[in-house]
Amino acid sequence: MTSPSNLIADDIEQYLARHANKSMLRFITCGSVDDGKSTLIGRLLYESKLVFEDQLTALEADSRKSGTQGEGLDFALLVDGLAAEREQGITIDVAYRYFSTEQRKFVVADTPGHEQYTRNMVTGASTADLAVILIDARKGVLTQTRRHSYLVSLLGIRNVVLAVNKLDLVDYSQQVFDEIVEEYTGFADEIGLGSVVAIPISAYMGDNLTDRSPNTPWYQGPTLIEHLETVEISEELTGGPFRMPVQWVNRPDLDFRGFSGQIVGGVVRPGDRVRVLPSGKESTVARIVTMDGDLDEAVAGQSVTITLADEIDVSRGDVLAVADALPGVADQFEAHVVWMGEHEMLPERPYLCQIGTMTVQARITKPKHKINVNTLEHTATNTLALNEIGVCNISFDRPVPFDAYTANRDTGGFILIDRLTNTTVGAGMIAHSLRRSDNIHWQAVDVNEQARATLKGHRPQVLWFTGLSGSGKSTIANELERQLYALGCHTYLLDGDNVRHGLNRDLGFTEADRVENIRRVTEVARLMADAGLIVIASFISPFRAERDAARELVGTDRFCEVFVDTPIDVAEQRDPKGLYKKARRGELANFTGVDSPYEAPEQPELRIDTTTTAPDEAGRRIIEHLRERGVIA
Repeated sequence: MTSPSNLIADDIEQYLARHANKSMLRFITCGSVDDGKSTLIGRLLYESKLVFEDQLTALEADSRKSGTQGEGLDFALLVDGLAAEREQGITIDVAYRYFSTEQRKFVVADTPGHEQYTRNMVTGASTADLAVILIDARKGVLTQTRRHSYLVSLLGIRNVVLAVNKLDLVDYSQQVFDEIVEEYTGFADEIGLGSVVAIPISAYMGDNLTDRSPNTPWYQGPTLIEHLETVEISEELTGGPFRMPVQWVNRPDLDFRGFSGQIVGGVVRPGDRVRVLPSGKESTVARIVTMDGDLDEAVAGQSVTITLADEIDVSRGDVLAVADALPGVADQFEAHVVWMGEHEMLPERPYLCQIGTMTVQARITKPKHKINVNTLEHTATNTLALNEIGVCNISFDRPVPFDAYTANRDTGGFILIDRLTNTTVGAGMIAHSLRRSDNIHWQAVDVNEQARATLKGHRPQVLWFTGLSGSGKSTIANELERQLYALGCHTYLLDGDNVRHGLNRDLGFTEADRVENIRRVTEVARLMADAGLIVIASFISPFRAERDAARELVGTDRFCEVFVDTPIDVAEQRDPKGLYKKARRGELANFTGVDSPYEAPEQPELRIDTTTTAPDEAGRRIIEHLRERGVIA
């Protein structure tokens, strides 16, 4: 590989020192299909002398085999690595590439142009400082150009390069360039994209990439690489107030206790007054520690360990913030959500949420609206499907420190994770907290759970019966309550059909309604357990996520999952309400076990096989289990 600097030959140590101190720019390329994103990146790698000889040889062979440029090199093949990408000539996955110049180091993400891969584009843009939006000069501003530009604006990227590509195919026409720039800047103003730098290029021919092209004498602006080398980004990071999410409590010995993490906003110095959130405790920065020694100042982007002057409680997930410019602390927000899951978003379903270094449980309420990013139209909706964007209210199970995403992408952005598969299903950007989050507080009471348990003579408990329709849940639950009543226990039976006559009469049997049904019942069961009762909840509750969320809300020590395990053919033979027959005839949609799934418990506290166990025997087994847990004497 040819060196970009003579220093490598003359003074390698000086070259390495200069290279280590270069600033880093992360940027993405985006736009419609076949606008030349991969070709642009491949050409930049080639011009930066970062293509090894064996890679160049392979590129020549691949260009003859899979290229689209005739006898010439197809630079896109340096980036498109998947077989499907080469066969179709498109980008499918996000491809990250590194290159450097004399002035700066770069990490570039080549993102897909197809609408079906919008989530991949969002992934690539989430860490970018700048976006290069390509437009084919022959086609002009397309729907997907507008879509990606809106996403760039939504994701908080304020530095945008409009690269009008393939000018060689329109005879380097200034008129074509000017018309495209005029149309695009009008749209950019509409969506709030401020700084747009327009550059006429030909990625394949190399025009205006690293050197100013003689083919565009009418253009007097910078080349693409000149702009990338000089655009200012550090001020955006360091200009805001100090923020550092704590990633690790560093305690190597008895004499040192520091808090490690990456600074995501502002500047910090020893002596600065900081507050730990969400606890609100204050202290003073004593030291800023790194592997290379203590610092007099640390700025956004640096990973450091901070020690405090006072011994206060700080844990992973907490945020250190400058005391006179604090982030908010709340548990309910309005946020933009980009849905990335294959299955649609279900309102009130519990998801894991990663915000900063903190993991909490989150629920999305009914979306306010979804956004057609092609027309910017707002449309009413009950859910979000793959690649859709909506404005939603979201609630966390505890207060978290936050900034609006427009102020700080690190403390204002979050991801949603499926609790069962551990896959990322959504990305969110906080707009603001909801007023009710600040105005509603938990009221402390004097008569607590222990006092109620003493009065009743037993501990509270939620016995959660789950199983198919016809499995025998209600029969066993009724028999169990009769036996507990005979022992003098204070109980209440929540039955699936009974609550739909009142509390949940407005709910149907879609997946979303089933999720909401169990959420409401869980809240009622928790309140009854707080009142000291033994609650028997008998519900099909087909989804494991909702049952696990019920366990977390009620508390593991107060929750007992009872799996009434009956084969579906046996349950269908019983069919006490005739529901299976209706479902088989197509008269009853979304029926569990027929056209709606049932996710059996993996590790229930009790499993009752009703093909071998009678209801009275099942009741006695459950009571014995309650005695073993110390719930009843």
